[in-house]
Amino acid sequence: MKILKIEFENINSLKGSHEIDFTKDPFTTNSLFAITGPTGSGKSSILDVISLALFNQVPRLGKITKNEILAKGAILTRNQKHALARVTYQSKDGVYSSQWSISTNRNDKLRDYEMEITDHQADALIDLKKSDVPAKNEELIGLNYDQFIKAVLLAQGEFAQFLKAKKEERGELLEKITGTGIYRQLGIKAFEKNKLANQEIQQQQNEIRIIEGKLIEEDDLKRLNNSFQEKTGEDSKLQKEIDSLKKAIELKKNINDQNNAISRLTKEKAEASSKLETFEKEHGAPLKAHEKVQDFSEDLRTWEQWGKEIANLKLENSRLEKSLQENTSKKLELKKEISVFIKQQIEDDSLEEELDNFRKQVEKLKRLKDEKGNEYAVKRSEFNAEVKDLNFTLNEKEPQQSLKELEAIRSEVSKDLSELAAQLQFKEADDTGEKKEEFQRRLKLTREATRDFAEIEKNSRELKAFQDEVGKLNSQLNGLPEKIESSEKRVGHLKTQLELLNARKKIQLLEASLEEHRHQLKDGEPCPLCGAEHHPYATDLPEMDNSLDVEINNAEKDLESSREIWNTHKLKFKNLKERQDELEENIKKTEKILKELNSGFSEKYSGLDSHTTQEAWQNACEVLELKTGKISDFEDQQKRLRSVTSAIPILNDLKVILKEGKELKNRLLELYKGNDIQRETQQFQNSWIRIGEEHKNLLSRQKEIRTDLDTKQSRLSNLEKDLKAKIPNDYQDIASAFQALIPEQECNRLRSQRQQIQKNIDDSQASLKLLKEQLENLKKLDSEKQRDLLETELKNQVERSEALNAECRELERLLKNNDDNLNRLKELRNEIAGKEKETKRWRLLNELIGDSKGKGFNDFAQDLTLSRLIKLANVRLQDLSDRYLIAKPEEEEDDGLVAIDEHMGGQRRSVKTLSGGETFILSLSMALALSDLASKNVEINSLFIDEGFGTLDPETLDQTLDTLERLQAESSKTIGVISHVDSLKERISTQVKLSRNGQGYSSLMIT
Repeated sequence: MKILKIEFENINSLKGSHEIDFTKDPFTTNSLFAITGPTGSGKSSILDVISLALFNQVPRLGKITKNEILAKGAILTRNQKHALARVTYQSKDGVYSSQWSISTNRNDKLRDYEMEITDHQADALIDLKKSDVPAKNEELIGLNYDQFIKAVLLAQGEFAQFLKAKKEERGELLEKITGTGIYRQLGIKAFEKNKLANQEIQQQQNEIRIIEGKLIEEDDLKRLNNSFQEKTGEDSKLQKEIDSLKKAIELKKNINDQNNAISRLTKEKAEASSKLETFEKEHGAPLKAHEKVQDFSEDLRTWEQWGKEIANLKLENSRLEKSLQENTSKKLELKKEISVFIKQQIEDDSLEEELDNFRKQVEKLKRLKDEKGNEYAVKRSEFNAEVKDLNFTLNEKEPQQSLKELEAIRSEVSKDLSELAAQLQFKEADDTGEKKEEFQRRLKLTREATRDFAEIEKNSRELKAFQDEVGKLNSQLNGLPEKIESSEKRVGHLKTQLELLNARKKIQLLEASLEEHRHQLKDGEPCPLCGAEHHPYATDLPEMDNSLDVEINNAEKDLESSREIWNTHKLKFKNLKERQDELEENIKKTEKILKELNSGFSEKYSGLDSHTTQEAWQNACEVLELKTGKISDFEDQQKRLRSVTSAIPILNDLKVILKEGKELKNRLLELYKGNDIQRETQQFQNSWIRIGEEHKNLLSRQKEIRTDLDTKQSRLSNLEKDLKAKIPNDYQDIASAFQALIPEQECNRLRSQRQQIQKNIDDSQASLKLLKEQLENLKKLDSEKQRDLLETELKNQVERSEALNAECRELERLLKNNDDNLNRLKELRNEIAGKEKETKRWRLLNELIGDSKGKGFNDFAQDLTLSRLIKLANVRLQDLSDRYLIAKPEEEEDDGLVAIDEHMGGQRRSVKTLSGGETFILSLSMALALSDLASKNVEINSLFIDEGFGTLDPETLDQTLDTLERLQAESSKTIGVISHVDSLKERISTQVKLSRNGQGYSSLMIT
């Protein structure tokens, strides 16, 4: 897996859009680069971008959510509305881009984050939910989040601490670095699971003892079963007696109900007979009178209806007479109004024709007036087109005043033209266009000459500045070579002195380590190491020179100081020399540019007056601009004169048209002052026609009513003759016979009411007979005992039955509880047998790995992990140095890890005795080993090494950087070093520089 590009926008202090493309220069030429900047400038934010874009997590915060951003103010840059993190990487399956983004809505409320993956081979997004993106990246890369952080971000500083830690501290650090705390949890889980399994068995055994104490003895159980059977049989007999008593009581109740029903029906029959008598008193006589005239009731109703219709017809005829009179009045009023409208007397027959002639006359005058208006509008448009550039407004009410103003403008323009012609020395035959083009051409050329002259002066000033700076640099460079040579000799001398002191120190250590061999030496016998037969220090070793450490320390400080002075002189000489070369190149370029500019200037502007200063050239431009402006003014005045000359005749035409239009308007107002002659004449015609039609309709309706009235009166007379013959002598006339009629609906209601009353009487009589017969049959079955005695006896029997039932339920409960307890005992014994088999497995696992704190299994797993890590570290270490190997301490050695010095015959040394550079190499190999361990079979081609360089001396730092460069060259990895050490910045040319500004934001620059 290799990271190809990092893109981000508004992440933490890094405001705005930024991009780090590892596929472009300078990263393609040098894959070792530094991420530099002061504390808090955002170096760690670049690493946050990578983990955020891939896994939606950052090492310092964990998983990122909208609420996490709001609560901690992290990720999104202050006062910004969106943020983005995108990483493009190459895996074994191809090239992919993973993106994380978040933004606010229009109400400045933060939306939830979004994630997506782009497949660059297919040039399309992979269809995923945002929650599935981290898992997809894990699948494509081959590493989960924890593995990725350990494989890509090498925390060598942690391993420097790890190398020197004691066994207990080393276990904690290893657990933290490798994330293997799960083994501790497994040990604790095994202990707790075994404990829990044994507790469950003990609880079940306690439950068995409790249940056994509750079981019923065999004799008692037999006695309870017999008692239950006896009481159940007794209760069955008692239930039969209770049922018999209930039936006897129910029979008593039915007899009582029958007596009540007979009394109720007797009362209802009497009430119905009373209702029949009342009905006959109230409605009997009217019904009999109705029945006398019932046979010809339809003729009587027809007689009454025709009478009403004749009265209505007479009333309608009176209303029509009144409407005819009103219609005649309206017609006379309308005729008078029309005569006033057309201003002449008219007759009924010619009214519509006279109205139409009046309309045509008005429309003709209006049309002539509109034509004059259109003609006026056309001329006014022509006039406005001519005077549009004169800023002149026509006075339509006083056109003569506008004419005077135009004459004045013409006079003024003619005067201005004469003055401008005199100033420009124009003749009538001169072409102003050609003159203007000539001035504009000279003005353009003069402006160009002014710009070129300014460029020549600018380059002359720059040339002088370069020459002055070269002079100053030469004076600074003169003494530097001697200083560099002196410093170099001083450094060489001090290095030689330090090597001699270190050699003396190693000899001291070697002598101290040969103590056992010295004691075995004997005078006269050769030493197995040097062959000498005299051994002066076989027993007494000279005291160790402790001042040697002080001398070595002082020598190291002197060497570091001298090397720093030497490097400073070399860097200064290099920078000054580079600046000198750059200035000399600039002088050559500037001299060449000046030569070309001076040569071209003379040729290009030979036709112009020569000037020696920038101010003179600018004055020449201003003079030409002034003349060009006056020519433009002359052309404008000529144009104004043409416009005035053309506008005056048009204005005269407008005066004539305006006069004729006013005359037509006055004639029209004398004849008609309305707005719509067509509408008003049409309204008069419609009203005249409507009144005439209304008069015809009234006459026609009056004729119809009189005819209908005559017909109905004749038919009524015939009907009255017929009815008089039918009416009984009991009635005086037709009207009294009609009054005897009852409405048909009312008559039917009264007859139905009388029939229902009679039916109720008959039904009551039949029901009484049936109930009396049923009562006699019930009395034959009735008991001799009174109902109160029967109910008392029933109550006693029910109480006995309930007591028996309670005893039976209690016996049944005791028997069921005993059966349940027996079943539970069986279940518990089966469960215990099964759990004892399972517990054996947990007991064995607890004996192997379990304890209350998980220490045993954790130590075992950590030891295996440490062995694997040391093995991988030694593989990496062989690429960095052939001197050392890392090993675990033996029992008699210090708790810290051991370095095996191959240059000293495999001597085992505590890592605490190593120098800073040696410690860095070992800790770096451990960090690379963790990367190998985390990535397993995944090739990681992008690494970031965090801080750890600040404590290194210059020589060790040089050695460290040489090691990193060799690692990068041999592995083709892209390696990023995160640091703020100045000398490291100088050694690594490719840098991602971060700097802070005063607003709390940081900027990024790649060099």
